[in-house]
Amino acid sequence: MSNTVVSDIAELSPEWLSAALDAPVHTVRAETIGTGQIGTCHRLELTGDGVPERLVAKLPAVDTGVRAMLAGAYRGEVRFYTDLAATVSVRAPRCHYAALGEEGNFTLLLEDLAPARQGDQIRGCTPGQALDAVRNLADLHAPRWNDPALLDLEWLGHSDEAQARMLSELYGPAVDIFVADLGHLLDDSDNDTLRGCVDATEQWILARSERFTVLHGDYRLDNLMFPDDGVPGVTAVDWQTITVGLPARDLAYFLGTSLPPALRREHEHHLVTAYHRRLVERGVDRYAFSECWDDYRFGSLQGPLIAVFGCAFGTRTERGDRMFATMVARSCAAIRELDSLAVIR
Repeated sequence: MSNTVVSDIAELSPEWLSAALDAPVHTVRAETIGTGQIGTCHRLELTGDGVPERLVAKLPAVDTGVRAMLAGAYRGEVRFYTDLAATVSVRAPRCHYAALGEEGNFTLLLEDLAPARQGDQIRGCTPGQALDAVRNLADLHAPRWNDPALLDLEWLGHSDEAQARMLSELYGPAVDIFVADLGHLLDDSDNDTLRGCVDATEQWILARSERFTVLHGDYRLDNLMFPDDGVPGVTAVDWQTITVGLPARDLAYFLGTSLPPALRREHEHHLVTAYHRRLVERGVDRYAFSECWDDYRFGSLQGPLIAVFGCAFGTRTERGDRMFATMVARSCAAIRELDSLAVIR
């Protein structure tokens, strides 16, 4: 099998793909999908002997400066597929080929999940979709729950005092940018909640280190693919934000940003219960539901943190602005209703 890195779609020739897939590829047709802001993504239609009819090729950004800046994120996604995917039970695309190079170069050939449909972060999801998603999340978290080997993986980041201090120092200016640009889309109470989150961030990042596992880091609707026929079977994609931390941060982030507040209030206890039950079924012990619920309340600060940084330092688009504002408004409502800031003090 080839172990070479290809960073340009023009290089994905039948000959290269034949070596990568260890099977004859006769023809390949490529179609660009996605916006290409943090990388390029292409759907490949193949003919050959014993090869998939379709694959998704993920390659780095065309701009070499962006490529170098995102090298760590690219590395995390490739290493998820090569080192971690087989050790957890989460549904993720099957990886047919993975190679990692220098200066942000990488190649991934992944299962094409069509006709599955991407979730819509602005519209939100149904309680049934949320139930499917939290069970899949538990299947990520449970197998490596409190596994000390995770802490020895240098490429898999986890927060230390220096990182917590840096994030805390950056968060305030990022909130200023967010409020100046999108504050008109929020209530005054949301702006107040954001300021409270800034004050608590450093302490929040470092707290509760006694429970940890693999985190997706950006487990939300735009990064989930739901079966087209409405049956359970959601698949998580985009593993560039993988890290180690408190499991319920993923859970609170998903529920807080994916469900409108009224719907979350109605269903969140049932959904957190389903997540906890799945953890227990997967072998997590000595973790009571009361602890899980308290961690869920604590984890709610993940929502505004990710959304604010994404808006302040990412490429701005009209949909992106509406999406980040929606995520912040929903997660700030959850923080207030769950009294999450009080849990940190």
